[in-house]
Amino acid sequence: MQNTQEHTEQLAGMLVDTRKRTLELVSDLGDEQMMGPQLRIVNPPLWEIGHLAWFQEYWNLRRPRGTWYEADGPFAPSTLENADALYNSMEVAHDTRWDLPLLSREDTLAYMQRVLDGTLHKLNTEGPTEENAYFARLATFHEDMHGEAFTYTRHTHGLPAPPISDHDPSLLDSQPTGPCEGDAEIPGGEFMLGATGDLPFVFDNEMWAHPVEVAPFKMARAPVTNVEFVRFVEDSGYQRRELWSDEGWAWRESVSAEHPVYWLLGDGGWSHRRFDEVELLSPHQPVMHVNWHEANAYCQWAGRRLPTEAEWELAASAEVSSDGSTITSRKRLYPWGDEPPAPRHANLDGWLLGPVDVAAFPEGDSAFGLRQMIGNTWEWCSDTFGPYPAFIRDPYKDYSEPWFGDHKVMRGGCWATRGRMLRNTWRNFSTPDRRDIFAGFRTCAV
Repeated sequence: MQNTQEHTEQLAGMLVDTRKRTLELVSDLGDEQMMGPQLRIVNPPLWEIGHLAWFQEYWNLRRPRGTWYEADGPFAPSTLENADALYNSMEVAHDTRWDLPLLSREDTLAYMQRVLDGTLHKLNTEGPTEENAYFARLATFHEDMHGEAFTYTRHTHGLPAPPISDHDPSLLDSQPTGPCEGDAEIPGGEFMLGATGDLPFVFDNEMWAHPVEVAPFKMARAPVTNVEFVRFVEDSGYQRRELWSDEGWAWRESVSAEHPVYWLLGDGGWSHRRFDEVELLSPHQPVMHVNWHEANAYCQWAGRRLPTEAEWELAASAEVSSDGSTITSRKRLYPWGDEPPAPRHANLDGWLLGPVDVAAFPEGDSAFGLRQMIGNTWEWCSDTFGPYPAFIRDPYKDYSEPWFGDHKVMRGGCWATRGRMLRNTWRNFSTPDRRDIFAGFRTCAV
């Protein structure tokens, strides 16, 4: 069992590490870039770093004492005048964030440091109580998510790849390249979908594990690759109305989509923009920056389908009997087992600053031989995002519940996702039209 000092140091280390990454992600941006053009899909970075400080202060320093779940009294005021009116994301309309009287860059960084110092002091003086530990992790994971958002914001704006100090291209030296073809046959049965209460932290949308019946199915061993998606594009996939749902076709017409958003066709074939550089399309990397509508149209063309999230989680986490005919009651925390993600398992944490071939990271295979179910690219599932039967809203009530019913589920994380956040039960979600996020998909046989 972890002692109090070790637990405190672990929590403090995560808070310091996520802040280090945040500061790296904006360190080279000029004042104009810290605001950026006004788009529906991203935030101005200057507002976003102030929001991170506000969120950490709100939950770790302003929240009154009580259980981790219920506060005993009103929240204390911020150390920053007018903080709630500037940085509360659920109260400050997205389109107004470019016009607010934001702090200067210097003052925003000072606010961030003041809040972090206060949070670390509270941990060191009070210890990792259940409440302190929960909200330290919440602040860490919230900042991790925004770190990924900073990364795709830079990509959206065509800025250079971020100067991440942990970037280590040598991690790919021993990895296989090329395709990872074929389907894995996965036996069905009763499966416990969702997280269990023995984990140190889960989000409310993972609560709680409940039985679902899953029929046997076949799932692709790897996500759909660029070269596979090229065939769909060159077979007039974006022009064939019969391949698209009504909503998907309306979206396609509204943006005049003819191919994935960052693709370009030239004399040398297909290329794409990655951050501020244009490079030839890597054939065996997963197709990325495609939305849910595009994924479904491809599936219609290929005679395939998207997995349900129950199928996805079973394929990632279930163990199989010795004869391969049935799943067992035990679930793995990650596709490869219960060991936390390491560089040999998956493309995570921005280590490689982009996606890699789908053949890489065989040590991260699931029990069924499915590759890269964690890392490299988020994977769309067929499901609309909704609550599990035992859903209970977390103290951070705006994380999941406002988005039930009109968002679609993604699973698995991408190359920019922090590995400490992820597990097989982790659910991401987005509107079906989003193409800026680092998302692709894998398919199942019909």
